[in-house]
Amino acid sequence: MWSALDLARQGRGKTSPNPMVGAVLVRDGEVVGTGFHEKAGGPHAEILALKEAGEKARGATLYANLEPCSHQGRTPPCVDAIIQAGIKRVVVAMADPNPLVSGAGIHRLREAGIKVRMGVLEEKARRLNEVFLKYITTKTPFLAVKMAMTLDGKIATKNGKSRWITGPKARQFVHRLRSSVDGIVVGINTLLKDDPLLNVRLGGENNKNPARIIVDSTGALPLESRVVKSATDIKTILVTTELAPDNKLKSLKSTGVETIVLPAKDGHVDLQAMMRVLGEREISFLVAEGGGILNYSFLSENLIDKIYFFIAPLLIGGKDAPTPLEGEGVAELVDAWKVENIEMKQLDQDLLIIGYPVRGERSVHGNSGRTGGSARQAAR
Repeated sequence: MWSALDLARQGRGKTSPNPMVGAVLVRDGEVVGTGFHEKAGGPHAEILALKEAGEKARGATLYANLEPCSHQGRTPPCVDAIIQAGIKRVVVAMADPNPLVSGAGIHRLREAGIKVRMGVLEEKARRLNEVFLKYITTKTPFLAVKMAMTLDGKIATKNGKSRWITGPKARQFVHRLRSSVDGIVVGINTLLKDDPLLNVRLGGENNKNPARIIVDSTGALPLESRVVKSATDIKTILVTTELAPDNKLKSLKSTGVETIVLPAKDGHVDLQAMMRVLGEREISFLVAEGGGILNYSFLSENLIDKIYFFIAPLLIGGKDAPTPLEGEGVAELVDAWKVENIEMKQLDQDLLIIGYPVRGERSVHGNSGRTGGSARQAAR
């Protein structure tokens, strides 16, 4: 199963909106076939493993980190191929939370006389496919927020200068993160201040650019900005409201920018509605790289599933220098968000903290979780 999980990871950033899946076939103690899901619409991991094994698949044990599919989607059902190949035993890490599949694949295999064992390395499998679990059970994207601050809690100087707070190794990590998501979200203030290109700069085959999504309630996105000028090369989406002038939206569309117009909520883009619309477009994984206002807006709406928090060994000072989270904030510590399941990495001189924000009973990965809980319930 460890091997199946390792194989599955090779599809990171390429399978959306599908899960990452790896499969290993073992017969008489020997690995006879392996495979992983390489991209949406392509062969599933089990099919590739069966193809590699050929006749050696008969009587073998299949290890997969996710329940084999039993429905006709973009590809035929995997359980049919498994049964026809003469597999005698299937070991699965977790059930598929997809309502079209959940439990049906296992039932079909057992009906065919195949022994099935469930729950091997389940928590590892759930964490690997946390994006898919959120998306398939809610039809809204998994949202990660990336923040970078100094030791004294600033994301820029009082004059708005922020290049570069973190070092090269941390910035490379961010580009790898960008290459694994479907969209990068920023607010209009960040775009006006920094004019970022919001692309992936890794080189080679990993240079997959996600969609760039700008939250801009009044259509202030400049036609001369770098994201607009490159909109024909990289998918660019403006999420706005009826407050944006029609002629400005028409001009943006002529440059290749897609527009999503939503009803205004207190004069701003309704972030809940935005997430639903993006989910309908099969955008399953987003990373927000905005400033303190957008970050807090997402947090206050309980939309953040995961945080990537960089801390650099710098001191800026200044009471007016911006911070990672602005907005209204909480009045009492008891109302603060806690961050759970902490993971820490050191990237040269920078510290990276990865975790999951929790407020009260709304745990992201606990049994009562908005993401983890709903996905866990669906998986069972």
